[in-house]
Amino acid sequence: MQTTPSASEARISIQPGFTWDGQDAYLFDIDGTLTHSRDQVHHNAFAAGIKLATGRDISITGVNTFGKADTGILREAWQQAGLPAEAFEAQSEAILDAICHFVAEHRHEMDLVLMPGVEDVLAHLASKGARLGLATGNLERIAWVKMEETGLRKWFSFGGFSDQYPERAQLVGHGARVARELAGPEASVCVVGDTPRDIAAARANSLPVISVATGNFSFDELLAYRPEVCASSLADLLAQAAS
Repeated sequence: MQTTPSASEARISIQPGFTWDGQDAYLFDIDGTLTHSRDQVHHNAFAAGIKLATGRDISITGVNTFGKADTGILREAWQQAGLPAEAFEAQSEAILDAICHFVAEHRHEMDLVLMPGVEDVLAHLASKGARLGLATGNLERIAWVKMEETGLRKWFSFGGFSDQYPERAQLVGHGARVARELAGPEASVCVVGDTPRDIAAARANSLPVISVATGNFSFDELLAYRPEVCASSLADLLAQAAS
């Protein structure tokens, strides 16, 4: 694996023989990869949705949310509150619907910022004929709200979401299956994310991964997991390709 600086403080590492922009389809994580949230709408939706659907006061405070699916976060919060799992399963559909409803009602309070180079990279990959999808721990309705609010909705036509998949590897696997339905059964599919969980999910599905250090993990922390590509940002990755 060779590491090449593309600019001041820019860092890029690409495994020999891997063409980062030559894959048939890509599955992008949202939070920390495509966007950064400067609001609490999604975070507050968990407690608000649970309260609305069940009348219980349950917080996700103390739950490590980085790289986790919304459904997995909910189950952990429920367990942390000392409540039986079967009680959650019986009410899960109503809880998830209430969470999505809260986000939809408060969508205009969202303050979402695009990560560096996002639109340029999406345009670059689309120009090469790649299929672009999402692989996110967000619930599907919340994911599309975020894409609409940031103006990115036009780039994405499919994805893997946490509604039915509490584990990231499962939703990535679903996204890859849909990608191959669209691009062909032998299509190469690449995961793009900002956490070790994205890398693990890609590995669980035998998929390559592009890791970007734009979230809560540093370049060196991500590089230790040996992704096919590790970049300080998508902007730096595209700049290195153009140089």
